[in-house]
Amino acid sequence: MEHRLVGPGPYRATKLWNETVELFRTRMPLRKHRCRFKSYDRCFTAAEAVDWLHELLRCSQNFGPEVTRKQTVQLLKKFLKNHVIEDIKGKWGQEDFEDNRHLYRFPPSSPLKPYPKKPAYQKDVIKFPEWNDPPQSTSQENIPVRPVVVNSEMWYKRHSIAIGEVPACRLVYRRQLTEANVEEIWKSMTLSYLQKVLGLDSLEEVLDIKLVNSKFIIHNVYSVSKQGVVILDDKSKELPHWVLSAMKCLANWPNCSDLKQPMYLGFEKDVFKTIADYYGHLKEPLLTFHLFDAFVSVLGLLQKEKMAIEAFQICCLLLPPENRRKLQLLMRMMARICLNKEMPSLCDGFGTRTLMVQTFSRCILCSKDEVDLDELLAVRLVTFLMDNYQEILKVPLALQTSIEERVAHLRRVQFQKSYPEVYQERFPTPESEALLFPEKPKPKPQLLMWALKNPFQPFQRTRSFRM
Repeated sequence: MEHRLVGPGPYRATKLWNETVELFRTRMPLRKHRCRFKSYDRCFTAAEAVDWLHELLRCSQNFGPEVTRKQTVQLLKKFLKNHVIEDIKGKWGQEDFEDNRHLYRFPPSSPLKPYPKKPAYQKDVIKFPEWNDPPQSTSQENIPVRPVVVNSEMWYKRHSIAIGEVPACRLVYRRQLTEANVEEIWKSMTLSYLQKVLGLDSLEEVLDIKLVNSKFIIHNVYSVSKQGVVILDDKSKELPHWVLSAMKCLANWPNCSDLKQPMYLGFEKDVFKTIADYYGHLKEPLLTFHLFDAFVSVLGLLQKEKMAIEAFQICCLLLPPENRRKLQLLMRMMARICLNKEMPSLCDGFGTRTLMVQTFSRCILCSKDEVDLDELLAVRLVTFLMDNYQEILKVPLALQTSIEERVAHLRRVQFQKSYPEVYQERFPTPESEALLFPEKPKPKPQLLMWALKNPFQPFQRTRSFRM
């Protein structure tokens, strides 16, 4: 059972749905079954479908071995709702599929999902300030001019300008590199890097560029603690104190310094449930609704781990600072719990790592619209995030350096245009340095004693000294 790897790009979730449906319809084993003294050809039981599809998803590079049997049942429910399958009586349209011996079959035709049509977003080309561009509220014609008495000399000057002997003087506006310009540079270059890593011709179909906030990017880069966690300016958007205390309790178990009340049997399970309930009732997933397609597109790069980490780094910079901080704290807690050998079992029947992924995947990645594979995609993303969260939630140094150098260059150009004489004194060119500091003749190297072949050989009289 081979599942073709679907790379990054637009409509990746729809492509995965169609790919899975095609494989399921063409390769699911069919045979004759009996039910209530009646035989049915070319059908399968619900349990057989769960077994086969579960194995397909676990072996797929697009989903991975973390897919559970319960998630496979949920997917088959969606298959029944969307008429990918039907029961032997031809009923479909409801999600009443269960893991049992009930018989199902494929309908004569199972249409694949069409690709959604999104509005075409106009490309935002960042236009840097031109030195000769007047402000929007000013024009050459509307400049107030004081009345001048025209004499013979003034008439001659105007006449010379009119016939082209003397070039006319025009106002040149010195534009400053404003904070808004710097923010646009950060936004433009960040999105350009993301597009390059994903290998896409355009980001328009995976990301609404108008919703990208440049202030979020700058805040996520510079307003961080020594541990790299985002520091919020608005403390009202912080995690509630009781949630933060609960997360610290489990992250440092059993050494809970903040714990004031006595512990009891099963205390750690109640603390974990408190954290899960808080994150489960968030109005929006931590990776936000409008970035869903961008993160799903990055999942197509998981076979190239270094590129996937770099793409995730850039995507996480686009998050609101409060979302990025909550994600950082949550991932640190999840990783510490999984590595803590002293942590008791938090749920019967589930390993700690599986429990972490299944509990928090939906609050990290989820689609606003109904996407039939979003749960499986969320599990895949959270699994990769847990393994590489320290690298993913770092600021990409190459991107930061490139943008800072770009801003510094534009400010030097601004200074050079505004104050050319001062700029020439502070930053001389090679030509001006040559005029100010003429090249001095190089002194000849001294003759060294050890440069001679035999420096200590005694003097020998030659025939020319003989009398």
